[in-house]
Amino acid sequence: MKRCARILAAVLVGILGVGGSGFAGIQKPPSGDWPVSRPDEQGLDGKALADLTDLIRKGEICPRLHALLVIRHGVLVLEEYFNNWQPDRLHTLQSVSKSFASALVGIAIARGEFKGVDEKVLDFFPGMKDIANMDERKASMRLEDLLTMRSGTDYNEQGPDSPHFQLNKLERGWDKFYLDRPMVQSPGTGFLYDSGGVILISAMLKNRTGLHAAKYAERYLFEPLGIKDYYWYENLEGHSHAGGGLNLTARDTARLGQLYLNNGRWGDKQVVPEDWIRESFRMHVDLTSPGQPPGGYGYLWWIGAPDPRGKGRQFVFMARGRYGQFIFVAPEHDMVAVVFSMAQEGVQSDNPCNYMSLFYDRILTAVRR
Repeated sequence: MKRCARILAAVLVGILGVGGSGFAGIQKPPSGDWPVSRPDEQGLDGKALADLTDLIRKGEICPRLHALLVIRHGVLVLEEYFNNWQPDRLHTLQSVSKSFASALVGIAIARGEFKGVDEKVLDFFPGMKDIANMDERKASMRLEDLLTMRSGTDYNEQGPDSPHFQLNKLERGWDKFYLDRPMVQSPGTGFLYDSGGVILISAMLKNRTGLHAAKYAERYLFEPLGIKDYYWYENLEGHSHAGGGLNLTARDTARLGQLYLNNGRWGDKQVVPEDWIRESFRMHVDLTSPGQPPGGYGYLWWIGAPDPRGKGRQFVFMARGRYGQFIFVAPEHDMVAVVFSMAQEGVQSDNPCNYMSLFYDRILTAVRR
């Protein structure tokens, strides 16, 4: 129990940096396997980005940032670390983990291990007996309903007594706990943010492939992308917390964004099928509020409004995690950005960060038009 609780605390609360400060990416380009360039050479206003990082260091905006990376045209143009974070330290991704889990589903379908998004969820658990609250709605739940947060299950994350917090305290049986939840609506009819259904995907992978999400990712996603160092929280059964338990460096997190920007290709290898990227970025759920810019949800990716200053109408796609963890993918500008922030429960800031504004109003405005 101590092992589980200790690791879970690190995942849910976050890991605070204690090392030396990062270097200025503009003045001193980092070494490594990402190709590196000055922002100006990739059509960005280098001074605007330098001014932005200076404001962050002074604590005038986004004072709790740990990392900010910008990649344009496949080239790393900005890499900055704050608050004593280190480039090689693994950082909690929180719910950005879900977008990695989505990639695994696409791979499993391409490999024939999953039949497709219309496959019934319970078909992945033929040996599970005595599932509680069984009805026609639960029997009709599809894989796509988990991917689009429309499972219809009574599962929420509101407060310490919520189903999600109850699941996180369990050392075993995450799959049974989720499948036992009562239904509140028919699958596919209503959006309700639901990490439990994504966590279930790891068990679905295990039952079909013999590998939980972490090991499956290691073989079919991380290895092709060159990701060697990671941590993915799991329970005592080896069930990966696919909803929020992945930890990576900022550079390696950016690889998923670049992979999706490249329509699933990494180098000469098609890692994730191109049609899966297209479907993941399609607005399966329209969450646009009246009078507000368009937005919605794809296959475990958030869909944001196009650049309001841009000439195109291409959406911005986001992997988004609690406490300010983001991957932004902007196809119109051939750009990926990664944001890491301090993840600590109960700590408030007098100068909170609007991460959407950070990207739209500070980074996209640096594009020379």
